[in-house]
Amino acid sequence: MIVSKLKDKSDRLDRYLSQQLPDISRSRLQKLIEQGHVQLNGEVCRQKKTQIFPGDRLNISIPPAQPLQLQPEAIPLDILYEDDTIIIINKPAGLVVHPAPGNQTGTLVNALLFHCKNLAGIGGVQRPGIVHRLDKDTTGALVVAKTDLAHQHLQAQIQAKTAQREYLAIIYGSPATDSGIIAQPIGRHPVDRKKMAVVSLEKGGRTAVTHWQVLERLGNYTLMQFRLETGRTHQIRV
Repeated sequence: MIVSKLKDKSDRLDRYLSQQLPDISRSRLQKLIEQGHVQLNGEVCRQKKTQIFPGDRLNISIPPAQPLQLQPEAIPLDILYEDDTIIIINKPAGLVVHPAPGNQTGTLVNALLFHCKNLAGIGGVQRPGIVHRLDKDTTGALVVAKTDLAHQHLQAQIQAKTAQREYLAIIYGSPATDSGIIAQPIGRHPVDRKKMAVVSLEKGGRTAVTHWQVLERLGNYTLMQFRLETGRTHQIRV
């Protein structure tokens, strides 16, 4: 890539890359720089604070992620419904849905592999059975496919938006109206890459649509219902 569109005359290498590659966390980009995967004007650059200027040429090679070795774990599950094709779990707050680098155990997938002996490989090796997710701190019903056919049908329903997802939340404050629609693109926060924020489509944001309705006003707090058309990370919180 050729460096362009800098806010100032120059910028830090890691900050510029994080703006151009919003799907990669800034911490991972910094590691890629330190490991020699980034070239600046044809030379390997290992310093994340290096200043870059308009016209500089950057090359970055991103090695493939190492596959996780998923292990079944005897973690208790709150099962709302189960048959031969699907299982519906009441996911508690604090439980991560699937393993990821740095968080490979103690997830819902590890528990499902122990409970459903034939789940491995359904819909993919790294996220067996998973067709939708809930954030770590969210409690709610999560549908898991136990067969490839069920996985295909559930995914098709989500993509066609025939499956409706509703959430309840208590917020601080009181909206001026009783209902509305929020249609703002969401992406990684430009400074804190661990957070999500409203980010323009031009800067890597993805379309997000949220329908909301006030259910009860509780002084300084409000009980609200949310219905999502899209499923972006932290969509309701943003």
